[in-house]
Amino acid sequence: MNVSDIIDAIGGEIVARGCFIVDVSVSKDNDITLTIESENGKIELDDCVSLSRYFETKFDREVEDYSLTVSSAGLDQPFKVYRQFLKAVGTKVEVQLKGGKKMVASLVAADEESITLKYSVKEAVEGKKKKELVEHEDRFTMDQVNTVRPYITF
Repeated sequence: MNVSDIIDAIGGEIVARGCFIVDVSVSKDNDITLTIESENGKIELDDCVSLSRYFETKFDREVEDYSLTVSSAGLDQPFKVYRQFLKAVGTKVEVQLKGGKKMVASLVAADEESITLKYSVKEAVEGKKKKELVEHEDRFTMDQVNTVRPYITF
């Protein structure tokens, strides 16, 4: 069983449920992990159960001998696909740039080549003794970015 066969077989059902595929992995032992995310809102347990059942109608366990795990993309996991970036526009994200710099910023825009972030940094301002927060809005190409993940506050 390969990833493209899986996507071809269940892709329509995933879209019909208002979801999209974040990742599909198949181990050498045919352990399949399908990670999905909702277009709007969050993944419900019912989404995972329904997709698992639908998958079983497309692939015979006796013939394929597989195990299946259907899960949602975790809040603490980095974005993997472009649609996750689009969904996150207008929210705060935690970004790690290549070179090690980390920041929390608002994701202002995203396209397949870059992201635009709005963030504040304490900087020396001419004529002031203390550093002040200065707001920046910068575009970073995807090759400048290591990871982007949702920023979680409690």
